[in-house]
Amino acid sequence: MTPPHPSGAPGESAARVQHTGREHGATRELGDRFLAIDVMRGLTLALMIVVNLQIGEGKSYPQLLHAQWDGLTLTDLVFPTFMFVVGTSLSFTLEKYERGGDAAVLRRVLTRTALIFLCGYLLYWFPFFRVQAGHFVLAPISHTRILGVLQRIALGYGAAALIVHYGRRAGAVAFGLAALLGYWWLMQAYGDYSLAGNAEIKLDKLVLGEAHMYHGEGVAFDPEGILSTLPAIVNVLAGYLAGRFFRDHGTNGRTIAWLLVAGAVCVLLALSWNTVFPINKKLWTSSYVLCTVGIDCGVLAALIYLVPQGERRGWTYFFEVFGRNTLVIYLLSEAAEKVLHMARIGPHNVLEWVYTVGFASWAGDKAGSLLYSVAYMLCCWMVAYAMDRKRIYVKL
Repeated sequence: MTPPHPSGAPGESAARVQHTGREHGATRELGDRFLAIDVMRGLTLALMIVVNLQIGEGKSYPQLLHAQWDGLTLTDLVFPTFMFVVGTSLSFTLEKYERGGDAAVLRRVLTRTALIFLCGYLLYWFPFFRVQAGHFVLAPISHTRILGVLQRIALGYGAAALIVHYGRRAGAVAFGLAALLGYWWLMQAYGDYSLAGNAEIKLDKLVLGEAHMYHGEGVAFDPEGILSTLPAIVNVLAGYLAGRFFRDHGTNGRTIAWLLVAGAVCVLLALSWNTVFPINKKLWTSSYVLCTVGIDCGVLAALIYLVPQGERRGWTYFFEVFGRNTLVIYLLSEAAEKVLHMARIGPHNVLEWVYTVGFASWAGDKAGSLLYSVAYMLCCWMVAYAMDRKRIYVKL
């Protein structure tokens, strides 16, 4: 890992990339206006930390928890938005790799894919030991989850980068259509849309084995499994296409209007598809992809309009700080949470104690859960702020 500039997703911050291509008036806006991508990335990370720290059913606001199965909450928008921003950033960084030819593209894309995947795998293995009969023993790799959040980001980034490098925009559209329709067919042909009977769980058990899968649903079921990675790649490709569109056309009102129209069309199609293929984050259904892409297009359009130009940062700086070191801060937030869950204060782990004594005791369960998670997020932000002040930026 090296300085100088990161992005939370693979590739440099969109606001820092040197641009090439057509030099019409709209394109000359890019250096300032696409600070919006850093802000969107930082906003997504802030929300991701908040929802990851929620106490759970009955003690958290429903919108800060995932939908139990079908349906959509605010929390269900976080991960696909991160995938979308990975694609938007890719629209800036890929052409830089392409100057070195196919070999350079393959080397950079595959290396970053492997490193981000490894970070995700090591995060699930962390802290690499457990206490057994009063002794520290190495946590067995045989029971470490293989797939997960960073792994899906890595695979989505790698696949999308290669698709648009070799197939350009037409290839991205063709793959997107084939992936969404093909996934729908596979889910219908080899199972149903229930937790126990879907095709995703069958394939993961066959290939990965139950010991390497997520067990948070009460059974071995991985919401970031092998099969649902296929439609997840479409979220990255959609972000890439949105990025290429405003790179080509600038950030004028016409571009913003087209993003809003595209977003509305995606949401309407998703709602129609939902009648036969339900919107479901845990299965990452095709209707879920279209719905989240549509919302992300709307959010991006709003940020392009709202984020100030030039040096007048104002409110955006808070999110910029997160957007510049997203990967390292995400890893820090997850690793620190695991450590604090292991440490004890009386009968509670540290996080339970802080929530119970520091927040729920006076704010109540749900407000306490929100405030405690925001406090944790602000602690992570302070680390990001210190890194930014010292100009320490980490990228893979």
